[in-house]
Amino acid sequence: MQPFVLYNSEQRKKVEFVPRKEGQIDMYVCGMTVYDYCHIGHARVMVAFDYIVRFLRSQGWKVRYIRNITDIDDKIIKRAKENNESIQQLTARFIQAMNEDSANLGCVAPDEEPRATDYIDQMQSMIGDLVEKDAAYAAKNGDVYFRVENFDRYGRLSGRKLDDMQAGASDRVDVEVDKKHPFDFVLWKHAKENEPFWPSPWGKGRPGWHIECSAMSTCCLGNHFDIHGGGSDLLFPHHENEIAQSEAATGEQYVNYWMHVGFINVDGEKMSKSLGNFFTIRDVMDKFHPEVIRYFIVSSHYRSPVNFSDVALKEAKTALSRFYHAFKAYQQVYGEEVTTQVDQALLERFNSAMRDDFNTAEALAVLFEVSKELNRAIKEQAADQAASYYATLRHLTDILGLVQHPVDEFLKSDIGQTALALSEDDIADLIQQRQDAKKAKDFAKADEIRQSLLAQGVVLEDTRQGTVWRRAD
Repeated sequence: MQPFVLYNSEQRKKVEFVPRKEGQIDMYVCGMTVYDYCHIGHARVMVAFDYIVRFLRSQGWKVRYIRNITDIDDKIIKRAKENNESIQQLTARFIQAMNEDSANLGCVAPDEEPRATDYIDQMQSMIGDLVEKDAAYAAKNGDVYFRVENFDRYGRLSGRKLDDMQAGASDRVDVEVDKKHPFDFVLWKHAKENEPFWPSPWGKGRPGWHIECSAMSTCCLGNHFDIHGGGSDLLFPHHENEIAQSEAATGEQYVNYWMHVGFINVDGEKMSKSLGNFFTIRDVMDKFHPEVIRYFIVSSHYRSPVNFSDVALKEAKTALSRFYHAFKAYQQVYGEEVTTQVDQALLERFNSAMRDDFNTAEALAVLFEVSKELNRAIKEQAADQAASYYATLRHLTDILGLVQHPVDEFLKSDIGQTALALSEDDIADLIQQRQDAKKAKDFAKADEIRQSLLAQGVVLEDTRQGTVWRRAD
């Protein structure tokens, strides 16, 4: 078996992955700040780490997958005030929405989803350790800051040097009066009037964003674990600051491998509300089946930037439909039972692609080859070969979280399409009329019915089990 390699953001290259404990992988991924519906950038993080975890488990590793929820934050406080609702009401609503979106995208729930507000004591304990070690200091106003100058390796993840950052930002950084260095970052924020707070040794306040993830990750996985992931936008300063405060507090290496998911652009531009090209997952699911969105995400390498557009999603739908059609062709002849062993040579080619930093584009190429061979075997009535290819395609699509819906349900889905003028009963009646015409050898009428249905978006397929229909692509 070839080595399993992944791109480690800290080393800026692909390296062989070796877990700290044989057979077990501990992974923490930065989750969502729950003040609004999740957008398509969040969808990419959800789906990418979902298929990564699925693949690792398929290789026999026991994976402990933690993804946090940030449920206290400036944006949350602001939005709750705007909505005239409590923070708890706001966050509960959007946590439920996030979980619904994730499930619709075919993602398996993380093993744990720690919420920041449940770990305030642990955050205060870590901050207290940092203050005791002179790695942090309390300001006069009640804020507590981390001393970046006391952490020698600050900037190692992003490749930034503190001296260069300070020189380049000397005219631009708004240095707060009580900060001793312009890049010192807040660990504990004193409470302003009418803001939520928790009592602490430094007065009433709440945690800074960065300390939340350090406390939750180390509480769930220990001071030192295998993989930390998130979106590319979090690499600096969030993940850089996590490393500094975690290692200063524990004296141990924080994480072995850092993984970052690439950006999503919309029609070639960065997604932004000000540009009017900002889309929530729900916006997109109004126009496209959620598994089409998943396929679009799976089809690109997780680290690469991708361009989101209606054209790209339509292409994704066409590609995904090929697998559904192959499944349908097999099931019409042989049924749905999967008993045959998968083709080991094709499985190994798939695994080889995924072991190379989760190269899903190459892995999907293997799936299309399997689909092609499956269709050929069905056409040639090679039952044993067809069964093997079907089992192989079923297994590989399961690993990527694709083709997870009943075939007819997906092929007849009307998401984002003009509603059919015909009901299912109407279609069934016309299919029967066509069959009657064929029995009476009135082939002209039978063809007229087929063409009439096609013009209305209904495709008929004649099989050994009878005539079935699907929506036109």
